[in-house]
Amino acid sequence: MLHSSAEIQARIDALGPWFHNMELAGVATAPDHFLGNYPSVKWRKFADVIPHDLSGKSVLDIGCNAGFYSIEMKRRGAERVLGIDFDEAYLAQARFAAEIADCEIEFRQLSVYDVGALGETFDIVLFMGVLYHLRHPLLALDLIRQHVANDLLVFQSMQRGSKETLPVEENYHFWTHDLFERAAFPKLHFIEHRYADDPTNWWIPNRACTEAMLRSAGFEILQHPEDEVFFCRAAGEAAGGGAVYPAKGPSHD
Repeated sequence: MLHSSAEIQARIDALGPWFHNMELAGVATAPDHFLGNYPSVKWRKFADVIPHDLSGKSVLDIGCNAGFYSIEMKRRGAERVLGIDFDEAYLAQARFAAEIADCEIEFRQLSVYDVGALGETFDIVLFMGVLYHLRHPLLALDLIRQHVANDLLVFQSMQRGSKETLPVEENYHFWTHDLFERAAFPKLHFIEHRYADDPTNWWIPNRACTEAMLRSAGFEILQHPEDEVFFCRAAGEAAGGGAVYPAKGPSHD
């Protein structure tokens, strides 16, 4: 393990840029983050809904980035913490951060669409800041519910539009048009090109849509401790049969 601040700073610089601002032995990874002290500033708003003693529990952190939440789960005593991310650069940051924090955490390069390959379920699944980066967001939630969410899901997504919600009816007549003009009706906004200079921002829900998608995937919302965070429990089956697995067509390389 590296010990001097100068060595740690040099390694932070080599692994940068960082999206998670973390204190690694007193050295900040992203002190000028445009969201402030992120994600710590968000974590403080919902940390109390997660049990402070996770002894014997397993945790899966999907889209773990630099491992901020994985490390927090390990600090609460989780027996097994697995962080997955599609970006190897983020995983390199996460491994280094866990090393400096002296936390035994496994990190693997894996897409959310491939969570079935893990072959195990987890007591707590963290799905933080990933949904809006996906071209197929509801499929991802279905796969999480079907394959890895044994009990609790901690979900967070950027949201835009109305924060109001409407009671959702079981059915609507074909000639019902005005419903779709209501700000509080579930809406998933599609970003064709870029939002915030990020080409991976594809879909941004309003609050009603976030809640509806979670319910549709088979999750019961227990608490809403922060504007973007939902504390859920796996309850029931996903609507419409859940995840689909399209056959791959012939390759034309």
